[in-house]
Amino acid sequence: MTHESDERRLTVQAPGGRVLDVLVSGPEDGLALVFHTGTPSGLVGLGPMVGEASARGLRTVSYSRPGYGTSTPQPGRLVADAAADVEAILGELRVDEFVTAGWSGGGPHALACAALLPVRCLAAATIAGVAPSDSPGLDWLAGMGEENVAEFAAANAGEAELTSFLAEPAAEMRDISAAGVADGLGGLVSEADKAALTGEFAEYLAAAFRAALSTGIGGWRDDDLAFSRDWGISLEALGHATPVAIWQGDQDRMVPASHGEWLAASIPLARARMRPGQGHLTLMANSFGEILDDLLSLGGKTRS
Repeated sequence: MTHESDERRLTVQAPGGRVLDVLVSGPEDGLALVFHTGTPSGLVGLGPMVGEASARGLRTVSYSRPGYGTSTPQPGRLVADAAADVEAILGELRVDEFVTAGWSGGGPHALACAALLPVRCLAAATIAGVAPSDSPGLDWLAGMGEENVAEFAAANAGEAELTSFLAEPAAEMRDISAAGVADGLGGLVSEADKAALTGEFAEYLAAAFRAALSTGIGGWRDDDLAFSRDWGISLEALGHATPVAIWQGDQDRMVPASHGEWLAASIPLARARMRPGQGHLTLMANSFGEILDDLLSLGGKTRS
């Protein structure tokens, strides 16, 4: 298992003179797993899940997206822009090939890396990841908890409206404790997810939320705005270039099952990993090892 002493934090130069805060853990010679955190989420590694990655010989690479922590803001950024940032990080680490996964708001950014860094990206997985907001035939807000419906309505109204809206939830989450996570998420957590909010996993989420808001709402706001505009990638091209798995539970009130179903149907050759009884949090808390094994298999790698 990887311990805290195995973690290495570094600053990487990104396009446009920006800097990115990066965290690396696990074996130096391991296959790189580029993990994209959710929204909002700060840079606290993979918490209790890091052992699953290390047990498979994976070198976990995560970073604060622009506007989170000390990563330079990038106003107007697109989901697609994540690929150039990841390319800069891989260059700094002298990494050639990698696999990638993204949870929740990280899902689109994992798909961007798969689409725009083909060949180097061996496989990608979205874990309860959102679909594009303009997805044909998808009622994007249907099934979401009322908190998310209100948040994305504000995002669709523009940056000023979203900035104002996020002030209250950000104030609540800035100092959130593990014991307060379930109440803080309110109607966004199903009964299945509430059951997962214990011990190290609850501590991990609370720490990620606190880190996300440590320097303000910029990262959270710009994530939401990026989801509300065109992603800048072709899902059609993606499916033919890189193997993709879509993991989704049917007890998810943050990103409803319809998002996963739409992605699985719209990305050519995508592998649908629909899990009855699973929620938004349980996929990470209870199934991360299975997800990694599947990702390695898709990428033509065996467990180390």
